[in-house]
Amino acid sequence: QVQLVESGGGLVQPGGSLRLSCAASGLAFRVYAMSWYRQAPGKERELVAAISSAGSVTNYATSVEGRFTISRDNAKNTVYLQMNSLKFEDTAVYYCNARLDPIYRYWGQGTQVTVSS
Repeated sequence: QVQLVESGGGLVQPGGSLRLSCAASGLAFRVYAMSWYRQAPGKERELVAAISSAGSVTNYATSVEGRFTISRDNAKNTVYLQMNSLKFEDTAVYYCNARLDPIYRYWGQGTQVTVSS
């Protein structure tokens, strides 16, 4: 069965950094596009960053561009999200997503990121 397990969330001060990891199992990781989404209380889930299966194409939400970096290691079946210069508004539950069009979509359980002084 497919599992996506996020880790690396926590409490950080504004301006700080965190690195999220998502370890995948039970799927052919290298053929899946991977993404990070987030959902803040009372808000809809939004796309934060995405990376193609080979890692050659990335895209970011405008709100995080220049601060966050998505990357992947296909040998380790893991996708990362490096988050720098964190702001209060980055507080959310962050979810890992695996996508293989047109049918397959998988989600992790989420990891909490809280930016607070």
